Amino acid sequence: MTQARAILWAQWRTAFNFYPRGSVAWTAIIGFFWYGFWIVAAVAASRLTALPENVHLLRVALPGTLLIALLYWQVVPLLMAATGASLELRKLQAYPIPVSQLFSIEVLLRLTAGIEMVLVLSGIAIGLIVNPAIRWWAALAILVYIVFNLFLAVGLRDLLLRMMARRRFREVIIFLLVMCSALPQLLMTRSGAGRRLFAFFAGDAWQGWPWSAASNFVQQDAPAVSLAILALWTFVAACFGHWQFVRTISFDKEAAAAEGNSGAAPQGFVESFFRLPSVLLRDPLGALVEKEIRFLVRSPRFRLVFLMGFTFGLVILLPVSLGRGSWFGKDYLTGVSVYSLLLLSEACFWNSFGFDRSAAQIYFLAPVPFSRVLIGKNLSAAFFIALELTAVTLVCGLIRMPLDLRRIAEAYAVAAVITIFLLCAGNLMSVHHARGVNPGTQIRSNAAGRLQAMLVVIYPVASIPVVLAYLARHVFDTEWAFFGVLLFDAIVGIIMYRIALDSATEAADRIKEQMIANLSTSSGPIAG
Repeated sequence: MTQARAILWAQWRTAFNFYPRGSVAWTAIIGFFWYGFWIVAAVAASRLTALPENVHLLRVALPGTLLIALLYWQVVPLLMAATGASLELRKLQAYPIPVSQLFSIEVLLRLTAGIEMVLVLSGIAIGLIVNPAIRWWAALAILVYIVFNLFLAVGLRDLLLRMMARRRFREVIIFLLVMCSALPQLLMTRSGAGRRLFAFFAGDAWQGWPWSAASNFVQQDAPAVSLAILALWTFVAACFGHWQFVRTISFDKEAAAAEGNSGAAPQGFVESFFRLPSVLLRDPLGALVEKEIRFLVRSPRFRLVFLMGFTFGLVILLPVSLGRGSWFGKDYLTGVSVYSLLLLSEACFWNSFGFDRSAAQIYFLAPVPFSRVLIGKNLSAAFFIALELTAVTLVCGLIRMPLDLRRIAEAYAVAAVITIFLLCAGNLMSVHHARGVNPGTQIRSNAAGRLQAMLVVIYPVASIPVVLAYLARHVFDTEWAFFGVLLFDAIVGIIMYRIALDSATEAADRIKEQMIANLSTSSGPIAG
């Protein structure tokens, strides 16, 4: 495994030399709370499975737990467009490294996409080993089940990435994934289907499924047959993962992306749409906004999160709003709109120079104030956010959700206030923690520690003004109080935006060399 050690060493040196040290503290803090929670869950699972009196509970709950672990490991990363670390095959194809070694490393890297489930399953395995009512080697089924998930994750990820590289399929695939993700919730809204779905998770499903086979082996229910079934599933997953990995190595992403592209410049309405900012705004601001809109529309990565903004949120939150006596139904449009801001946050707020990468140096060379550059990026972000909210509103109207002028005004007002405060923090973060992003990569690796910190800390803080507006409506029982507080919040936000804009401009002039260096560096042999 000499080549594997060389890959890991190169990755370590790349991260140590180029990645900014400023996010280490945030990474440690967020990692402590996030993985601390899952460690606590793993300890709880271990204590639960270690008690002899819980053997009957294992028979009922273990199959469903293993199925949930599989769904979390395989589906959730794909839906969130973040599948953990992976090999940068284009950087490794020039070296004489056996495909088997590359495949082995890729399988191990799938742990980064489901480390939470590895912790929980390891806790279950430890509990089984110390449980006197269960033979210690029953935990072997959990280990084999983890290996099965690793192989399956490699195959599904490579297959999905190749399909999404084709221009005509990527949006359709994401739409189908979103619809499938909402199927269990939609079934739960119907009592009959909900009971059947519960029975499926409770162990009454076909015994040939891998989670059922692993559970049966733990309970010594036909252990030889159960282990054979689980081993067969693992072998099939290994063959599938290796097959897809080999195809990905020889796959030409650029050629696939160029299929169906005539190369002709857009004409008619599309070109008029792109030229609209230059018509409404004076140069150089109009040209900056036009450039941003043209680039983001053509970026597969941005189109992916934009599509998920008015599909994923709508579908996931819809079953909650349809329940009898649901309070969420009244604020459904607002909730989905705020969730859309969360999905668009990386491209629109936290790392607005990421897609520019090394080309961002033109902003410091051209005779244009850097504050104008930030304002241009903020205006383009506001445009796409308004477009996203309009799409959400239209879809809500099509599915006959409760809509009236007050709900629409509330959704737009709440989103506007949150956007102002997010732009304040986003301009500062885009300068102090800039990092290059590949716009052609639809599914990214796990978010950096600083971005996780933004979602965990700054997003709730930016929502405080909106919370105060809802509190005012509850206390005074009038819509005038609600919109009055929002108006006051918007005025305060604009003042803060001006202060943050000046601070970001001064910081960019002071650290422009480091900023360009961070944007220009690429990842090592392991992405993420």
